[in-house]
Amino acid sequence: MNKKWATKRLTINLASGEAERLEKYCSITGRPATDVIRELIRSLTVEETLNADSKQ
Repeated sequence: MNKKWATKRLTINLASGEAERLEKYCSITGRPATDVIRELIRSLTVEETLNADSKQ
């Protein structure tokens, strides 16, 4: 069975230092920025953030 990915295009604004850091990391690892950003998003802990917000 062929699964289709539901995609959503996202545009982000980065400071020049942030963009340079991302480009350098991608160059060193040989990975595309999209993959790096996806991995960072997947590593976010939503449950812990929600619990911390409810205690305030």
